[in-house]
Parts: sequence; structure tokens; C-alpha cells
Amino acid sequence: MSLPPLVSPADDLTVDEVRRYSRHLIIPDVGKTGQRRLKNARVLVVGAGGLGSPALMYLAAAGVGTLGIVDFDVVDESNLQRQIIHGTSDVGKSKAVSAKESIAEINPLVDVILHEERLDSDNAMRIFADYDLIVDGTDNFATRYLVNDACVLLGKPYVWGSIYRFDGQASVFWAEHGPCYRCLYPEPPPPGMVPSCAEGGVLGVLCATIGSIQVNEAIKVITGIGEPLAGRLMIYDALDMTFRSVKVRKDPECPVCGKNPTITELIDYEEFCGVVSEDAQQAAAGSTISATELKAMLDGGDDIFLVDVREPNEYEIVSIPGATLIPKGEFLSGAALEHLPQDKRIVLHCKSGQRSAEVLAVVKDAGFADAVHVGGGVLAWISQIDPSLPAY
Repeated sequence: MSLPPLVSPADDLTVDEVRRYSRHLIIPDVGKTGQRRLKNARVLVVGAGGLGSPALMYLAAAGVGTLGIVDFDVVDESNLQRQIIHGTSDVGKSKAVSAKESIAEINPLVDVILHEERLDSDNAMRIFADYDLIVDGTDNFATRYLVNDACVLLGKPYVWGSIYRFDGQASVFWAEHGPCYRCLYPEPPPPGMVPSCAEGGVLGVLCATIGSIQVNEAIKVITGIGEPLAGRLMIYDALDMTFRSVKVRKDPECPVCGKNPTITELIDYEEFCGVVSEDAQQAAAGSTISATELKAMLDGGDDIFLVDVREPNEYEIVSIPGATLIPKGEFLSGAALEHLPQDKRIVLHCKSGQRSAEVLAVVKDAGFADAVHVGGGVLAWISQIDPSLPAY
């Protein structure tokens, strides 16, 4: 469905702006009025990472007058495979600052506002209030529900995208004109069920595909042209090179945008999504060791059975010496339990500690009461024990 323009036009374009945006101006559907709407628009991009990189670059190139960036992270070498707004010389630099510098090269006419802080329930409403539209470039469920709820409460459109390995999704959630994110996903998946990009990986160019689709939708909403993805979910498969669209209906019983909303203010989204399950938290309490303690166990010849619960391709990248690979899925199915020795202490690890905590709960429930896991996983081993190993 077509929607009215979100933003009123700016007074006029300068001679420099006419030259810069000439290829927009000669499109009848955009024209000078549409470009003036873009000039007057204030768009906030949450995250300057995989999706945020192409989104910020193309929003800037399109002439969006004011761009806000929310990001508290710094550029890491592993980001460069997909986060194209950053370069090698930016490693270690604030992502927000790096993104602003790149935007200045793309289009110095854009005003960039930095919010170098972690987005949470305490600051989201304040930050969002000054913008017309929110583009979400995050990769976790807690922040997506936070962004959605804040947008509903403030009456702002939310351009959403999601990426994982070779698959991407995108939609426009605007409660005044259709469903919100909660209408599509009423409940988050169980903790540990859906790996993050850091755990499961993502094809770098997929970020460009979905990020540019998000910008396409933002431009349509701002200018009032075409039919935005409001009420539709776009699904992209990079391996099959297929796009398909699925209708999404507004849920009249939605707790935030329904007829009788029960969520009238922002909540604790980490608790709502249960980033780590209660079972895993209970299992890890008092049963978490550091990388340094693991090194002491190995050096001292302790009788332990060290298990790496990551995936085989991760194990090929880097591993802790002496670890036996048994992927998490084999524990969840129960197949791995019969292979665990009864006469040795079980020590589990993964990349960062979340997956091994989930496996620890399964192992303890199976009777291995003295089992432990390594807090921080292989990344902690690299940073504390052997920095020569590659981090990923």
C-alpha cells in the first residue's frame, strides 16, 4: 500500500545540491520535491556495522539531511569483511567516528550526529525523539524489540533488516499503517536457539543487499513514493538468488500496538529475551572457570576432558590445544552424553561462553555434577594465554 510522505520538503536546493542529486531530480517520481523531502529528513541508524554500513553510505549519498548514528563499539579487524564504511586504518577507532568520517567523504552536505552509547530502555526514547525514521542495523533480538517498542510508543516508522549466513529479511514496521515487529514475532526464540552472526557467520555482500533494501524503503517512506514493505516481509536467499514476499497482518491483540496494549513503556529487553537461559545461568553459577585456570589445569596435568562445543568450521580456524570437538547440537540431542568419560572432570568451552553455558546445563542435568565451563571461551584463551592465535 502507498503511504503519505513522512517528511515535508525543505525550502529549496542549492546549486551544489542540484548538481549532486541531478540523477534523482530527473526521476519523475522523486523530482525536486522528493529531494527536498530527503534534505529535510532526520534518520537514525542503530548500529554502524554490517547493515548500518551500507545503509549510512547510501542514505548519505541520497541526500538525507541529518543522519544520527547509535554505536558504542570500536572497529575490529573481523568487521572489515562486511562493514564497508570502515577501513584497515580505522581498526581500534570508534565505529561512530569512523562512520562519520566516511560519510564526510561521501557527502559533506549531510549533518551527522553521533550517539556513542549503548542503546537501552533508559535512553532510547530520548534519542529517537529527534528523528523522523529509525533504520535498524542491529543483530540481536533484545535490541530489535527495544527499537520496535520505542518506535510504536513514539509513532515512528521502523525500517528493519536481518541477516544470517546467506539469508536476509527486511520490512517496514509502522503501527499507524500496519503491523509492528511484535505482530510478526510475538515472542523471541529460546535463548541459544538462533546463533548470532558472530557465532554463525554471514556472507559479507549479504549486508549490502539487505542494507540497500532498507535505504530503498526509507527513501520511499520519506518521499511518499511507491509501496513500502509495510505489512509485508521480504525474504532473500542469496544461494538460490530468490526474493519472495509474505504478507504480515496486524495483530489486534499485540501487547504494544494492539487494541488494548499492555506495554505502555519500555521494559527490560535482556530479561524479556533471556539472552542466556535460566538453566544455563544456574548451571554456570559457581561452575565457571577462567582461561588462566584452564591453563593451570592443563599445565598441572589435571585429569580433565576438555570439550569444544563450537562448530567444525570454527574449530578449524582456531582451537585450544587438547580440546575435543563435540558440537553443541550433539549435546542438545543427547547423542554426545554417552561419549563423555565418567572418570574425568568435564570442562566445556565455546567461542565466548554462551553456548558452553547452555551445554553445561545439559551436562550437569545428565549427572556430571563437577563439570565446568570456561568463561569467555576461546576468545579469552587468545587474549589471556596465547595472543598469537587468530581471533574471529
